[in-house]
Amino acid sequence: MKQLLSHVIFSIIVLIFLMGGGGNVQVKAQTSRIIDSFEQYEVGAIPNEWVRVNSEKKVRRAENALEPGERFEVLEEEGAQFARLYTNNEYVRFSKRNGEEFDWSLASHPRLKWRWRALELPEGASEKGQNDTGGAVYVTFGEDWLGRPKSIKYTYSSSLSVGTVVSFGPLKVIVVDSAAEPRQGTWQIVQRSVANDYRQVFGDDPPDRPVSITISGDSDTTGSISKIDIDNIELLPPR
Repeated sequence: MKQLLSHVIFSIIVLIFLMGGGGNVQVKAQTSRIIDSFEQYEVGAIPNEWVRVNSEKKVRRAENALEPGERFEVLEEEGAQFARLYTNNEYVRFSKRNGEEFDWSLASHPRLKWRWRALELPEGASEKGQNDTGGAVYVTFGEDWLGRPKSIKYTYSSSLSVGTVVSFGPLKVIVVDSAAEPRQGTWQIVQRSVANDYRQVFGDDPPDRPVSITISGDSDTTGSISKIDIDNIELLPPR
């Protein structure tokens, strides 16, 4: 009888804990937040939830911002949709703004994850010299005291090794994939702790709300071609 009573009491305590928030907190802590999976668009469409920002007053949807030699379109392969960024002697970039196209707090989601593959990288490019980059994901945090964008740029490099960090004042470049690796042309998953990366490259704590996420391809300096696919951009909670 005592054993049965103890079991009942224990079960009630567990139930109260779950209903009182402990279980819910755990569920919330494991929830990711999708920035874009590109599944909501028609195949062949331009992902028009992304914008090109030239200034606070000049923001254009992707379909109105593409220049000759640029392509930004949704493709499908093996049942999954993704976006392709293509440039021919051009620099193409599109953003989602925090508080506009999505919502992001580093306190709840300090990590960023995406998958991509580089089909063609600008020949002879280097983030240290001919600074074209076949593919990049930027996180922008605002401006420095001179009004320059303060960003971390995660790149798929044509030549530099993974882990290389390059600094251009308020722009910090971190190579996360490279043509120097044997896996170019295959899908790769990248996962970064944006908060930790910010502390490493800027030396202090990041603001809680980044300004934007930008995806780009860049081949205008080398006068060549870049072609990169990107998919499943999402924010992750702490480990």
